[in-house]
Amino acid sequence: MRRVAIVGAGMTAFKEHFALGIKDLIPMAVSEMVASVDKGLDRSDIQAAWFGELTTTDGFPSGILADSCDLLDIPVTRVENACATGNDAVRNATFAVASGAFDVALVVGADKVRESSSRSTFWEWAKLTRDVAWDYPVGLVAPANFALHAARYLHESPATREHLAMVAVKNHKHALSNPKAQLRYEITVEQVLSAPMVVAPFGLLDCTPQSDGAAALLIVAEDVVDRYTDHPVWVRGVGLGLDRVMHQHKADLTTFPATVKAAKAAYAMAGIGPAEIDLAEVHDCFSAVELISYEDLGFTERFGAAAYVESGATTVGGARPVNASGGLKAKGHPPGATGVAQCVELFEQLRGEASNQVDGATTALAHNIGGPTAVSAVTVLSSAKG
Repeated sequence: MRRVAIVGAGMTAFKEHFALGIKDLIPMAVSEMVASVDKGLDRSDIQAAWFGELTTTDGFPSGILADSCDLLDIPVTRVENACATGNDAVRNATFAVASGAFDVALVVGADKVRESSSRSTFWEWAKLTRDVAWDYPVGLVAPANFALHAARYLHESPATREHLAMVAVKNHKHALSNPKAQLRYEITVEQVLSAPMVVAPFGLLDCTPQSDGAAALLIVAEDVVDRYTDHPVWVRGVGLGLDRVMHQHKADLTTFPATVKAAKAAYAMAGIGPAEIDLAEVHDCFSAVELISYEDLGFTERFGAAAYVESGATTVGGARPVNASGGLKAKGHPPGATGVAQCVELFEQLRGEASNQVDGATTALAHNIGGPTAVSAVTVLSSAKG
């Protein structure tokens, strides 16, 4: 397969865009992506597009992308894979370009979560991202679903609620310098621990906000990279992993096997191991998810996540910063856009252009996990072609 690179990236702010719809947000992200291409982009160069959107609010997703961005002469494929949607859209476009089918592909992720009340959104979206025969009837919406894992993890590992709080505090601090983050304010461990309980062990400040937003990437073949930039970011590896849907069928709630499988595939394709990852954007829809994912991604040993976050390794300035953007917790989480936005952040980081720059980073990882913890997508990016 051919080598593949990202040569342009853009995104909207993640926030409650009550005055804007998907038809507004998508062109905003695509326009910023176009403007970021160093040597310019003629939109007629785009040969295909992949659009990640978890749930549609304005109608037929592929047609809305084509119509709103005036891309009516190319194939557009809609990708939906729970909260792994964004990085899975990147994965699909990567394989299409690597195969030789296309030289230039657009990836867009977007969602309009704040189209309805928080209460109704949980139930509407749960039908798309849970098992409707078992999980849905007993109320396993996202917080309850992930709380099962968190509670068991706290029972078996040395981690405490204070360690979960450290994750939230870190990511809020990182978001301060990100102009596109939704929650740009600091919080303390004490505030996290005293916040209203959502579902044990998650208080309100352990949970990601509901967000609207869009993000876009331009993915091209190595043959045409020089046409667009002298500073590409290479897609070194992609992976997708699955696990059991129903929680009573999961063998171990203290790990996410889907993440382990996705990471293994991405590392193998990249020809590297976790030790070579300089920074990461890790799915932190709830604080414990980031903690558990440190282990599943190979950043630390089994049940070593508490000591790892306590050491400061995952803070900007530490050995391997995680969620320098603020993560889902503070940057925001429109599910279809999240994985694409993670890659936007890492594109900027690896080119030395990020708002919360990590010095010396050359290799980075983006990670999503979604549904009833049953699907995960991982993307490995590098400033080196490899």
